[in-house]
Amino acid sequence: MALPALKDTASVSEDIKKKEESAFFDVGVDNSDLGRPDSLRYNILTWVLSERYDKAIEELKDFLEKPSEYPNFKSKITRYVHHSIDLIYAIKAKRSFPGINSLTRAKQQELREKFKEHYKELQYILKVVEKIHGDLRVQDARSTIYVVRALWLGTLGVIILAFWLDIVNGLMKTSIIVFDDGYGKIANWLADKIGL
Repeated sequence: MALPALKDTASVSEDIKKKEESAFFDVGVDNSDLGRPDSLRYNILTWVLSERYDKAIEELKDFLEKPSEYPNFKSKITRYVHHSIDLIYAIKAKRSFPGINSLTRAKQQELREKFKEHYKELQYILKVVEKIHGDLRVQDARSTIYVVRALWLGTLGVIILAFWLDIVNGLMKTSIIVFDDGYGKIANWLADKIGL
C-alpha cells in the first residue's frame, strides 16, 4: 500500500501565510456592496479582492476606451476612472507591502485601515461612475420623450389648424349661403302672408 505524497513544507507555509494575509486585509464586504454580477463595479471589486490588480486595471482602461452611446459620458467619467486606477495601485502597494510581519502592531493596523479606506473609496468611485451612466440613460430617455411629445403636439396642432381652416373656408361660407337663402325664403313667405 502506497502512502500519499506529502506536500512540500514550503508550499504549505506559503499557503498559511497567504491565508493569514487575506485574513489580515479582510474588509468584510457584503455581496450587495459589489453590485450586480455583470456590472463594472462587481468585476473590479472582485478582482481587487482576489488580488488580480492587473486585470482590474485593464478592465477599467477598456471601459474608458469603449465607445459610449452618450456623447459626454467619457468626459464625465475620465477622472473617476483614473482615480480608481490610482486606488487600485495603492491597494496593491498596501497588500504587497514587504515585511509586513516585521512591523509593529500599530503600523500593521494603520496599514490595514489605509487598505480598507482605499477599498471603500474605490467602491464609492465605482458607484459614482454607475450613477453617471444611469443619469445619462435617464436624461436620454427624457429627451426622447420630449421629442415624441413635441412631434405629437405638432401633429395635433396641424390637424386642428386644418379642421379650423376647413370650417372657416368651406363650411362657414356654405352655412352663410344656406342661412341667407333660408332667411330670404322666410322673408318672402312673410311678405306673401302679410300681403306686400
